[in-house]
Amino acid sequence: MKKRGISPVIATVLLVAMIIVVGLIVFLWFSGMTEETITKFGGTNVKLVCDDVQFQSDYNSGILSIVNIGNVPVFGMKVKIFSEGSHETKNLKDDLSGNWPKLGLNQGGAFSDSIEFAGAEKIVLIPVLMGSSDKGEKTFACEDRYGHEITVE
Repeated sequence: MKKRGISPVIATVLLVAMIIVVGLIVFLWFSGMTEETITKFGGTNVKLVCDDVQFQSDYNSGILSIVNIGNVPVFGMKVKIFSEGSHETKNLKDDLSGNWPKLGLNQGGAFSDSIEFAGAEKIVLIPVLMGSSDKGEKTFACEDRYGHEITVE
């Protein structure tokens, strides 16, 4: 009986192809673990600057008011709207109000606009900061824990 296997050339090509695929998977996995660093104030990671953001917010009679009482300029606000067991996140600057200052709220800056949150039980205002990266200016939304919760009446 004659037993034949796969030719050595085909086996070598398959082995090289498998090594390339495994190497590519490992490379993409590692490159996905590192994220681009966004800095603010001369090299401080923008994630750490979120601790220093201070603002006051109020929603009364359909008027949303925000005042920056800290030293960190707030470029924008994410608004997390909670209603009946679900929530949606919107950008205050683009989705809800055309009156947000183009350069954000600097120290002592104030924002006020009539915004309707129909059916909402509460909203959470989450600051968005502007920072520098290798690719230029980038925005960074702070984590939810830095947000202000407001009950909508």
